[in-house]
Amino acid sequence: MEKVSYLCTLMLKSKFIHLVLVFGAILLLSSCSKFRKIQKSDDWKVKYEAAIKYYDDEEYYKANLLFEEVLPIIKGTKEAEKAQFLYAYCHYHQKLFVESAFYFKTFYDTYNRSEYAEEAFFMHAYSLYQESPNHNLDQSSTYEAIQAMQNFINKYTTSKYKEQATEIIDQLQVKLEEKAYNNAKLYYKINKSTLFVADMYRAAIKSFENFQIDYPDSDYNEEINYLLIEAQYNLAKASIESLKKERYMTVVSSYEDFIDKYPTSKFLKEAQNFYSRSLGQISELQTKNN
Repeated sequence: MEKVSYLCTLMLKSKFIHLVLVFGAILLLSSCSKFRKIQKSDDWKVKYEAAIKYYDDEEYYKANLLFEEVLPIIKGTKEAEKAQFLYAYCHYHQKLFVESAFYFKTFYDTYNRSEYAEEAFFMHAYSLYQESPNHNLDQSSTYEAIQAMQNFINKYTTSKYKEQATEIIDQLQVKLEEKAYNNAKLYYKINKSTLFVADMYRAAIKSFENFQIDYPDSDYNEEINYLLIEAQYNLAKASIESLKKERYMTVVSSYEDFIDKYPTSKFLKEAQNFYSRSLGQISELQTKNN
């Protein structure tokens, strides 16, 4: 009896699931049929109003397709402004950030006196921000996003988006800083394994110096300063005899700057080792030349 009851329950559940799937399929087909009918309509107003409705219902793909068909027809009308603005947002909501950045910029260039102009200008920059990749990838779009955000702040000095734009610039600057830091370290590691040792150490030293110029307040500067000392010492060691003394003296000078800035550095012991060895080499060179 229990087995029969159990089987009945399973059959009822199976029928219910089947009915739900059938009902869902009917709704889907009905929805597709309705959308196709709207697409085939010769009345742009039908398409325009449907696009607005699909957008409000968060069916961005369908709204996008309809706006795409309508926009060339309604160019110059009062409806075109809103359609162009929502068209840009359709791309944004589908995570097509390169496209949304383009269409928000196009909207702003076309309707710079619109009530949506400020938001479009911000969303152009924000789309570029969304497209900015992880710090270990090419950062071209990050530079573009920073410039766009800065242009927005300069244009709309009292905007409600200003604080958010400033925070985004700070985030992107940190990403660039981390990219530069990793590049400098990687460059140094690669250079240490090359045949053209002196040239490569000079290039690594330049990368460390540039990092400090570009990011003077970076938390990475303590390590970068230490790596600079190490690279300078290795360059001096690999140099021809006539350049050794001058380059070891550079190590000594860099170490003195280092301990002034970071008297309790975790790299102090290693830095002091290069300093002591440099002093020893300077002493030997002076003795040899006398």
